[in-house]
Amino acid sequence: MDSTPGAAMLRNAYAVAAKPRSGNPMRRNDQTTLEYTANDIGQTRHVTLIDPAKQDPNTAANRAMVAIEAGSSMIFVGGSTDTPDEIVHATCVAIQEAFELRTFAASQDPEADETMWHIPVVLFPGGAHALSPAADAITFMMLMNSTERRFLVGEQIRGAPYLKKFGVEALPTGYVVCAPGGRVGEVGAAELIQSEDHDLVHAYALTAQMYGFKLLYLEAGSGASTQVNPKLIESARTVEGLTLVVGGGIRTPEQAQRASQAGADWIVTGTLTEDAADLEELRTRISGVVNALN
Repeated sequence: MDSTPGAAMLRNAYAVAAKPRSGNPMRRNDQTTLEYTANDIGQTRHVTLIDPAKQDPNTAANRAMVAIEAGSSMIFVGGSTDTPDEIVHATCVAIQEAFELRTFAASQDPEADETMWHIPVVLFPGGAHALSPAADAITFMMLMNSTERRFLVGEQIRGAPYLKKFGVEALPTGYVVCAPGGRVGEVGAAELIQSEDHDLVHAYALTAQMYGFKLLYLEAGSGASTQVNPKLIESARTVEGLTLVVGGGIRTPEQAQRASQAGADWIVTGTLTEDAADLEELRTRISGVVNALN
């Protein structure tokens, strides 16, 4: 993982790109992205994770639009650990421009609901190299069960000055990797939470609360063979003041429903998007997951 946020575009082109976009964050003026994310609406919401390394920016934008039409409530951009910053940035720009065009089109149609496009585009970075001023916010994460300082605070120190310069809103997030862990567990040198570690995950949730984190993300790993054990979600859920995000290994409506019933506020799916043969299959897959959360 390249941990140098002072790459050419970050030093030079970002100085221009970081100028504020017209309008308000995520095209609305009533709340911040954190308020939108942490607001308890009485049901679990869905996040579509788009990995910039898996498609070109135009394809990413088309997938993001279909995801929102199918019921997703947020777009994460990130995932791969070695994606260059210019690709991350180009993907964020393409998605934002597509959403802004759809917002404008809806505003001209008295029967359309333009608020459906008031959706945040949030960085889900593999490190300080994968930033973009075009994002509304970033999951500013501590990989809490990593054994390496780099993932506890090192990457965050490298990225923070650039995020401040860009004006990208931080979503303070405790990130805990559960078995099987996948690539993120390996690269992040995580001491994986096992399915029976109910007390341990509760302790991590308490620690996140005491640190002042607003989100707790339980991650089984991208493309994981199994999802986070619902008992772990239930244990973390007992800690107040945290918005609970769960991802990894969720491919079916039944799996999403299990995580939702255990207490997840947000469900994240990524592989489900990447594996779809076309946009209509993607629409069907996401709709199925979203409908299972209602």
